[in-house]
Amino acid sequence: MSGETTEIRTKDGVCPTLVFTPSGSGPWPAVIFYMDGLAIRPTLSAMAQCIADEGYVVLLPDLYYRAGPYQPFVPEEIFAAGNFREVLGPYMGSTNAHKAGVDDTAGFIAYLETRSDVKGKKIGVTGYCMGGAIALTAAGAYPHRVAAAASFHGGRLATDDETSPHLLAPKIKAEVYIAAAVEDGSYPPEMEARLKTAFDEAGVNYRHETY
Repeated sequence: MSGETTEIRTKDGVCPTLVFTPSGSGPWPAVIFYMDGLAIRPTLSAMAQCIADEGYVVLLPDLYYRAGPYQPFVPEEIFAAGNFREVLGPYMGSTNAHKAGVDDTAGFIAYLETRSDVKGKKIGVTGYCMGGAIALTAAGAYPHRVAAAASFHGGRLATDDETSPHLLAPKIKAEVYIAAAVEDGSYPPEMEARLKTAFDEAGVNYRHETY
């Protein structure tokens, strides 16, 4: 489940990316999988392959490429040591929803257009934790390309920041799924309400569930 390794040129450099495909010759529609803060690791590769097995070409880009090379992080070790922010802070600070969801995604879409096994222009995007905000941002930035977007326990989906995903609601044409987590400090009830209001006022076709 290692996937095919490639490098995608972006506005800020070269992004190492894993590509997963179903069995067969295709072509298939494409999905961009935006990682969480713990970066590329076997668990994400397995998840990307699960999506691919449903009949999609799946890109899993390393969004920390701006920070330079790094050794894979082991979540159990980081959480046990209690130094999550100390270890991952510099890497998480190297990207954000705008850099990844707008700038990087332009490169990802351009790359997908070069693949003969990709079917059609419409794509899906999905993200976990920090990747959730990136997925929604991509949906707003590329409304005529993104047909479906999903955020799983995504944080900072509706903030006062000028690049907050909820501000892009009027541009979103995709069908959206939001899976929220209870007791999530990065997505408290007041932020949920703010996002829902923005989506409702913009007429976004969405489903919101809390687990």
